[in-house]
Amino acid sequence: MSINAELKKEGIEVIKPLDTLSIIMIAKSVATKLVVAFPEQNLNCNDLFIKLSRLNMYIAKMPVGMACAKYYYKNSSIYFSDDIDFSNIDSYATHECIHYLQELRDTNNNLIHLGLCDFTNSKLPGMALNEAAVQLMSSKALNEKMDIVKYFDITFPTNSPYYYALECNLINQMAYITGDYALFNSTLYSNDSFQKNFIALTSKKTFFKVQNNLDKMMELEDTLSLEASKLGNKDLSIKAIYKIEKEIENLRKKINTLFINTQNLILTSYFDNNLKSVMSLEQIDAYRKKLYNYKDLIGSTDNYTFFNDYYIQKMAELEKMSSAFENYEEVSLAPVRNSLFSILFNKLKKLFIRREVYERAK
Repeated sequence: MSINAELKKEGIEVIKPLDTLSIIMIAKSVATKLVVAFPEQNLNCNDLFIKLSRLNMYIAKMPVGMACAKYYYKNSSIYFSDDIDFSNIDSYATHECIHYLQELRDTNNNLIHLGLCDFTNSKLPGMALNEAAVQLMSSKALNEKMDIVKYFDITFPTNSPYYYALECNLINQMAYITGDYALFNSTLYSNDSFQKNFIALTSKKTFFKVQNNLDKMMELEDTLSLEASKLGNKDLSIKAIYKIEKEIENLRKKINTLFINTQNLILTSYFDNNLKSVMSLEQIDAYRKKLYNYKDLIGSTDNYTFFNDYYIQKMAELEKMSSAFENYEEVSLAPVRNSLFSILFNKLKKLFIRREVYERAK
């Protein structure tokens, strides 16, 4: 099947190539933004500009429900919707340009990896993980601010409120564990650094479960979008409308549950494993701070108490460990330290209780 036939099958109808000046402006802008946003990745602005300026870009009619821009790896081209806001084209182009940069092909020019997505497997595992990582990079390059949003009855922070919002939140939690460098390095250069880091800090089982859950979540969101588009049919009977709405509500609940379960898995896998390496009072304090700050990353629902319960449980464990370290004098510390630790624990416990009451009152 020809490229044009494949595009037509997806509902993409090419209108015309994007003019050379526009391509050059996009290439220059995106290259500059990536170099400024990710200095630790050793990107060369001139090399990026040259590569991106050679990229084929087209204006096309896009089907309802598809993004305003799409990178098509089979011919290494970007297609922009004909009704796109060209005064703000960087917000659409940056994500797709990163896709182009992250291509890894074999000697026969077959795509084998697209960042975190494995193209040697027909199921394309890691597709959602990669889309979220690319969007996270794009948002950072565009200097998007963090915002609090609510989707599927989940309230959570994100700097990508309109594209892959849930997936971006979860991969941001993963990056909190591994550090941004490993995530963005693997995203740009299609290596396994991020995967290896995350597995080392959690487990192999956890990584692949999270990867699979994210792929499922993206599939559910696509299905929900398809179901919602059916409601635009004016010829639907009341019975048919009710059936579609019921299916939409069912999909919403599945997405909600999948997100919360994945979040809890990331949280517990890392902090349960990390607790095993705590060997001093200084490490106890570092562990406590890292777990406490995790609260700023998570999504929550009206009845979500898992993080608060888990935090209180870990603080109790840390208090016992602190007492043990002091009793055996493995770390020299004034006797007052233990009582201060207990006071701190009680204050933090009250903080979470007050926060829970406040959230329910809203």
